[in-house]
Amino acid sequence: MMPLEQVLELVGDLDDAPGEKTPRERFRRFLSQNLTSVGAVRDYVEECLRSSGEQYNRALQDLVNHLGRLLGFDVTFGRYKGVQGEIGFDGVWKSPSGLYIVVEVKTTDVYAIKTATLLGYIDRLISEQKIPDWDHALGLYVVGRSDAELKQLENSIIAEKRTHQLRVITVDKLLTLAELLADYEMEHEAVLTVLRPTGPIVDSLIELMAGLVAKEIRTAGEGIQQPQEEITNEPSSEPEGVDVQYYLAPVASDDTQTAEERIKKLLGAGIYAVSENSLGRKVKPGDWICFYATATGVVAHARVKSSPVQKHHPLVKHPEKYPYVFEVDSVSIYTENPVVLSAELRAKLDAFQGRDPSKPWAWFVQGTGRITKHDFMLLTR
Repeated sequence: MMPLEQVLELVGDLDDAPGEKTPRERFRRFLSQNLTSVGAVRDYVEECLRSSGEQYNRALQDLVNHLGRLLGFDVTFGRYKGVQGEIGFDGVWKSPSGLYIVVEVKTTDVYAIKTATLLGYIDRLISEQKIPDWDHALGLYVVGRSDAELKQLENSIIAEKRTHQLRVITVDKLLTLAELLADYEMEHEAVLTVLRPTGPIVDSLIELMAGLVAKEIRTAGEGIQQPQEEITNEPSSEPEGVDVQYYLAPVASDDTQTAEERIKKLLGAGIYAVSENSLGRKVKPGDWICFYATATGVVAHARVKSSPVQKHHPLVKHPEKYPYVFEVDSVSIYTENPVVLSAELRAKLDAFQGRDPSKPWAWFVQGTGRITKHDFMLLTR
């Protein structure tokens, strides 16, 4: 698949100019005709989130709407930039059930998110009879990364008693939902069930579902993941007779810090923390672990220095969630030059033997998992 950067260079600057041959329409046709796999959409979304600039923000908006189509909705694409006299929604997704989801895509926390804006879009759509009524409407914020604004948005939705009208989801979990739909033959109604929980943010439910699926895939694949050719540039000499294990640990942003900030802070102090149910609790001295920042890539690796012990550490932001701490050494951090999990790289990994690398791949980074030495070396250059 052609990198997104090349596609955008070919179609030209995305804007709201009308016409069938405009860059906007050429790009949207390209998505419809070529991005039929959720795995390929994830690659493009991650490229948007790693890049800056208006072109990538607008491409992300179109990619999110394209995901809506893969989720079984009839999608109306919105404008990139609001103008007087027109409703400024980013997308309207119509379900066969008659539900209309009005979408707002947020890629930055530069501007505070005001619920009145999205509510106003829906009110105007109802007034213009493009949506029947509020009983058939839902507002959905799709955000690129978790940050402080996301927590404030959640609090606003709850305080304003809008939990029955507004939902929030990260684009990572929207992709995961689309993967579950594609790979496990979920019905479209199941998507609607997920998007209509009791609380405004739906990520945790999808994370639970995806975690169970990822565990099943890893368990099925452990028997076929055999090391390929030996790679000689060892991360470090291994003590003779020691069974060294290799791990990949995903790290997500939250409302207080980015994944990269969390990794730098903990590894910089020579520690890392894991949850009670994480496979990371099984690491032992001499093992190696690399760290995947969600939507960015592998950004660090380190050697395990001590076994995990349950204790409170002042640098661990949520000790109730990550009560097990272990020490690390031989730390290498490369947040400015991450190893991107591209389709080309995935095709070389033992974990993807017998799998199409363009197919959904989020299972590989859902929860800490064991990987082969060969894969570790590739993921850490």
